Amino acid sequence: MMRVLTQSQLDEWLDALARDRCLVAPTSLEGKLVYQRVGRSADISQGFRRTDMSPKAWLFPATEPIVVMEQGAQVAIADPPEPSRTVIFGVRPCDARGALAVDALFLGRDPKDTQYARHREATTLIGLACPQMWDTCFCTVVGGAPDGTDGLDSLLTKVDGAYAVQAISARGTELAGTMPGEERSLALPEPVLATGLPALRSSADWKSRFEDALWQSVGERCLGCRACTFVCPACRCFDVRDEVVSRRPGQQSVERLRAWDACTVSAYRRIAGGHNPRPTQPARLRNRFCCKFSYYPDDFGALGCVGCGRCIDACPVGIDILEVIAAIDRMSAQP
Repeated sequence: MMRVLTQSQLDEWLDALARDRCLVAPTSLEGKLVYQRVGRSADISQGFRRTDMSPKAWLFPATEPIVVMEQGAQVAIADPPEPSRTVIFGVRPCDARGALAVDALFLGRDPKDTQYARHREATTLIGLACPQMWDTCFCTVVGGAPDGTDGLDSLLTKVDGAYAVQAISARGTELAGTMPGEERSLALPEPVLATGLPALRSSADWKSRFEDALWQSVGERCLGCRACTFVCPACRCFDVRDEVVSRRPGQQSVERLRAWDACTVSAYRRIAGGHNPRPTQPARLRNRFCCKFSYYPDDFGALGCVGCGRCIDACPVGIDILEVIAAIDRMSAQP
């Protein structure tokens, strides 16, 4: 048994939710589909495949203050304001798994990241199952599924023009209790899966190819533009800097900002004196792929890729992460 809502009932519930808290959902912005705050259900894009940007920025903002300092005769240090209670609607299963990958860094071991934990505690994720895997999708290669529930509080599946609701967490159960609709027994449709995809090899297989010519042939095309990093729901590297936001006689306000960073840019690993242990673009791109499939899972237990395919679509020079996975698969299969 599960709750089933018509489209009009879902719209009515989302309208009520938007009045009660911050409702974030897929909307069109200058021709791109992104997650933004909406004031009503009519603002939400319908029938979308995959958004151009993941909802990661609502849990891990692209730039945000993590400490606020007032400097004068004395120094006062405070946390930034509490995040608003937020519901993100229409999260695809791959993006929910991306949130779990970011959790592994910020929450998986002590000390936990206080600011990220506050965003996580304030946010509920309502998923929308994919009816199929689309072009460039490869979630099944990295352990996901178009109708996966990992990382979600609830999952909606479209069935004959209505929506079946699976409550997954306590939060999801609480929200389901506020929904209209009816409880009934319903068989959920099986999503259409892509075929002919490569196998993801082990961390050891990726490390064994560290000196392979593959990285030169792929990496010499990389522009270091960071597009792949910024669209990725699982990338979590950041930089920290202090900025003065106001000055008064004898006093100033300073924010310590955390901002997304990318391992494909030359400054990422450059140290004092100018030395860079990854001096070439191929070395930097190799690190990106090995981090996702070897270093990060070895250190934190989660893959750094969820198979959403956004990086394939975003790359201006056609670097395809799935082709790299396939190349490692072929080489590892050789005797």
